[in-house]
Amino acid sequence: MSTIQADLNEHSFRDRIPTVTEQGKRRWMYVWKPVGKWYNRRTILSLVYIIVFFSLPFISIKGNPALQINIVEGKFSILGMVFWPQDFFIFGLAMVSFVVFIVLFTMIFGRIFCGWACPQTIFMEMIFRKVEWWIEGNPNEQKALNNGPWNTNKILKKTTKHVLFFVLSFIIANTFLAYIIGTKELFHIIGQPVNLHVGGFAAITIFTFVFYGVYAFMREIVCTVVCPYGRLQGVLLDKNTVVVAYDYNRGEPRGRGKHKDENLGDCIDCHQCVVVCPTGIDIRNGTQLECVNCTACIDACNSIMTRINKPEGLIRYASENEIANKEKFHFTTRMKMYSGVLVILIGLMGFTLFTRDDVDATILRAKGQLYQEVGKDSLSNLFTINLVNKTHEKINVELKVENMPGTIEYIGTKHLSVVEEGQQEGLFFLKLDKKQIKQREVHLVIGVYQDGKKIRDVKTNFLGYVE
Repeated sequence: MSTIQADLNEHSFRDRIPTVTEQGKRRWMYVWKPVGKWYNRRTILSLVYIIVFFSLPFISIKGNPALQINIVEGKFSILGMVFWPQDFFIFGLAMVSFVVFIVLFTMIFGRIFCGWACPQTIFMEMIFRKVEWWIEGNPNEQKALNNGPWNTNKILKKTTKHVLFFVLSFIIANTFLAYIIGTKELFHIIGQPVNLHVGGFAAITIFTFVFYGVYAFMREIVCTVVCPYGRLQGVLLDKNTVVVAYDYNRGEPRGRGKHKDENLGDCIDCHQCVVVCPTGIDIRNGTQLECVNCTACIDACNSIMTRINKPEGLIRYASENEIANKEKFHFTTRMKMYSGVLVILIGLMGFTLFTRDDVDATILRAKGQLYQEVGKDSLSNLFTINLVNKTHEKINVELKVENMPGTIEYIGTKHLSVVEEGQQEGLFFLKLDKKQIKQREVHLVIGVYQDGKKIRDVKTNFLGYVE
């Protein structure tokens, strides 16, 4: 029996999470390495994920990072396409679509994302946990080392482990920062003196210690306490949701004896499904918020079933209806409704994405400025213009008043130009004849032209007076 189960009574899992004692103290998890086809599949998928994670910021598509979320500058690059704050509507649709997808995915497959795709789980189980097994040995050896005296062997192993943990955290922190500020700026921070990039070095340091604290000390607490996703299961899961589940009809009543006169189920109460669980739960108690659907218990149980000549699948992916009523999975009305909403959102997002303007222009009257009299027959207003070029080449822009005669004079330049995938601000005076000003605010439509071709209209107001 595992040390966890020995300390928990039959129903205590309802009162507290397995990693906390009755006194409220942390119970350290000593997790055995899973062995089986599901763990092998997770390992392959995690390897792909790790390669993508560490390479994506360094891949350039049309001169832009394959993925960059530069919150500081409000610039986002996805598969080489650049998005600016002016594209917030598209970004908002994408976020709403993602949330609906997560809700729908959780309704169908439970918390499978946590066990198979979440960075926290992948880095913890496929990198840091493997390093710990390699240096300190299996859980029994780890526990003996932790409870033993601080001799040379313990100091050497602990130092080696934590140095490697810190180095790995430093690498992850730098990669994470590359997703935000870009690889060029990251290399500038690393390659230049600290005093030139104090903020950048501070960010690297903070991220490094955060990741080190998470993977060296917090570990499963992030999944069971910090992450809100597990709490969503209570409202998203139902009896049709496919989760990692224990077939109690087949397994109960459990027992170690297997005599012909005993009416026992297939579960021999070996607790192998518990000792491999990274969050310390007993899946036989049913679906719990701590379960991340990592399938470690499936592999452990299947290996035992093979040894005792019983069919695999005592613990498997299944819904409550499948186990209780032998019902096959089917799409419920709730799932269909969310699917319809998701399809609509994705369609709307695709439409706005492919119809977005290549050039955005915002024209506003300069703050704190009234009209100016120009001669005896004209008035002028000072305007600011912000241009965003989303194309991959430099553009020259010309402005024209569309709905009435007017004259535009640029300040400091003869024409407006914007570098590829850049922004440009400018000032210009717009002059109107007094005869055209019939009210205090005149509504104007200004055309934005690129190489003589109008690319869009911008509406603004001209401030004047009526004689």
